[in-house]
Amino acid sequence: MLDIKLLRKDPEMVRKAIQVKCEKSNLDFILELDQKKREKLVQVENLKSQQNKANKEITKLKLAGEDISEKVAEMSDIVQQIKTLDAEIAEIEPKLEQELLWLPNIPAEDVPEGTEENNKQIRTWGEIQQKNFPAKPHWELGKALGIMELERATKITGTSFTMLRGQGARLERALINFMLDTHTKNGYQEINPPFMVNRKTLTGTGQLPKLEEDMYHAVKDDFFLIPTGEVPLTNFFQDEIIPGETLPIHFVTVTPCFRREAGTYGKDTRGLLRVHQFQKVELVHFVRPENSYDSLNTMLHNAENILQKLQLPYRIILLSTGDMSFSSAKTYDIELWASGVEKWLEVSSCSNCTDFQARRANIRFKDKGGKTQHIHTLNGSGVALPRLLVSIIENYQQENGNITIPEVLVPYMDGLKEITPEK
Repeated sequence: MLDIKLLRKDPEMVRKAIQVKCEKSNLDFILELDQKKREKLVQVENLKSQQNKANKEITKLKLAGEDISEKVAEMSDIVQQIKTLDAEIAEIEPKLEQELLWLPNIPAEDVPEGTEENNKQIRTWGEIQQKNFPAKPHWELGKALGIMELERATKITGTSFTMLRGQGARLERALINFMLDTHTKNGYQEINPPFMVNRKTLTGTGQLPKLEEDMYHAVKDDFFLIPTGEVPLTNFFQDEIIPGETLPIHFVTVTPCFRREAGTYGKDTRGLLRVHQFQKVELVHFVRPENSYDSLNTMLHNAENILQKLQLPYRIILLSTGDMSFSSAKTYDIELWASGVEKWLEVSSCSNCTDFQARRANIRFKDKGGKTQHIHTLNGSGVALPRLLVSIIENYQQENGNITIPEVLVPYMDGLKEITPEK
């Protein structure tokens, strides 16, 4: 949520942010509601001042034994006016609050304007290895090896659900353990959060109200299956004041993620490329405002470290204003190369949300001077499993269809160095 003072001070900057982020917030209506509320608050304060004055005059008249009926009538009129104005303010406030929830975060100054085609490649790492045989996509390799059960997953649930089997499931577990071990050694505290959250929690991180149609909703309890571990981790300190001396705080978790992705049907749906349920290792930072962009670089480095250890070629993309998330001020995507589908696949988005989520979730800290401020929150995938598996399976495939296990994962696979057909 944006600070209402910013809207009043620089509405044109907010208007531009709405435009470049391709959002549809009604800023003029918000400013109108805010102005009405402020005017009525001024009226209430003036009336309360009159009320106090009338009270004092009534007390004096009583002590003097004089008639107070006129002043009492005046007082009653003032009280009624205050009640009327309080009711009008109470009617405006939820409307204003709801409209404010539709305002996106302000992009950082160095974020390129535009949509996906305006994204900027920052750097690459590793070399794409050209194979001397036709590379196969992961769904063909997975079926031949017996490590993927895509058809059975569809039978059990529906399209865009997947199931790993045998060494495929073991490989995913190895990756999870490897990533958690790596991140915790780098100072992250592991959290095992709930996988269902309430409306307030999703509103805090910015998924609601905008993305409700993309959520899996347990209607009876009004709970939602989480779309990412970012949601419960960021809300860990919801409605709290964090002691300043404890900052920065770095959390890591692995959770299933559930996404209906109502607007993406038909896009990259084969195999593990786009699914409704998947595992993801998530990183979340809580930091002082002055440190948040340094923290973004740290988070990006932590995610890159995973891919470098796995010896997977990747590139870093700075997202444009129109390709960033609603809550983000600046986002870097990490994309892995997959030789079978011959595509760059996003496996991580690392975002600085500045104080946007903290205002929505009411997360604050006390600075060195004892002043209470909103904290800055950051989140990033460290990393997501499905496309990571795709990249490993396709890049490490051999001509005979077997999959070489990345060296760093061998200890997590009990010494297994190669995935061969299941017997």
